[in-house]
Amino acid sequence: MSVNIQVYGDISPRTAAYAVAPLLKRHNAEMVFEKFGQTFPLPTKSSVVARFRRFEALPLAMTALVEGVTPTGSKPTITDYTATLAEHGDYIPYSGFMLDTHEDPILKEYGSLCVQQATETVEMLRYNVLRAGTNVVFSNGTTRSAVNTPISLAMQRTATAALHRQRAHYITEIVSSDARFRTEPIEAAFIGVVHPDVSNDIRNMPGFISPKQYGTTSPWSNEIGTVEDVRYLRSILVVPFPGRSGVTGGPRGAMRAVAGDGIAADVYSVLFLSKDAYGMVPLKGTNALSLIAHNPGSSGTADPLNQRGTLGWKTATTSVILNDAWLVRGEVAVTA
Repeated sequence: MSVNIQVYGDISPRTAAYAVAPLLKRHNAEMVFEKFGQTFPLPTKSSVVARFRRFEALPLAMTALVEGVTPTGSKPTITDYTATLAEHGDYIPYSGFMLDTHEDPILKEYGSLCVQQATETVEMLRYNVLRAGTNVVFSNGTTRSAVNTPISLAMQRTATAALHRQRAHYITEIVSSDARFRTEPIEAAFIGVVHPDVSNDIRNMPGFISPKQYGTTSPWSNEIGTVEDVRYLRSILVVPFPGRSGVTGGPRGAMRAVAGDGIAADVYSVLFLSKDAYGMVPLKGTNALSLIAHNPGSSGTADPLNQRGTLGWKTATTSVILNDAWLVRGEVAVTA
């Protein structure tokens, strides 16, 4: 499989790239995990394996130098992580009659739907990888089944202390939302990503700072605010775990219970991210996403009356945790 996807159906590569670029820019700006991972740009005619690299810290030089004697020196340790690209895609069928008679610009709207579906699919794929990390803290208790309280400053400090102990670095730059593989500087912080249901509990934490109070720092459109050294962002795709706190019929107190039995509290993820915690092939660049159009009649004898067309998308991407110690998953309940 080639990762350089060049299939555009009945529209030229130039037209497809022109159509995709503004849509991708709009939807990339709304993605969360796309901003903070270590990137492996999608190259032309490469293998299906993405390779991410980390240079490990050197050991401390505790032995005093001897005059006139050249020390041995240190050889850097390099850790490589590999992840295999996978293709994802979908399409929308439409009729030639609908295209001729519908008052709305069908293909433009369908193109927007395809790009939105593509970006949210990739975002969910990244979330599924990240929330499978093994570094976990709980709002109370020591297991998911015991969770029945909301996020707290004490829990956040437990998570950030774990990151600091492992030499995790604040995120100081993000991957820009345009088609180029460049970065933009941001104020240093850890990033917390949550479902919108967790927003009010974060606002109730001591020391919460609203984005309106940031001053010279520009907030993201989906930013909730800051508590100490964590900037919180919300994403509707950071869904609760299918399971729930406690056993059937267990008490939930004042906690939300939507996905469960209405009695036991639902459990939400809070993903605390640091620099280079994970790697990804970003949904960017001219080869990142193909918009594929087949006009009515392009199927030949399979469509003898020129009745059927399709508009679809295809992409190849992957994600991988590069250091479990630099990523913490908090598990919390949410105030009803």
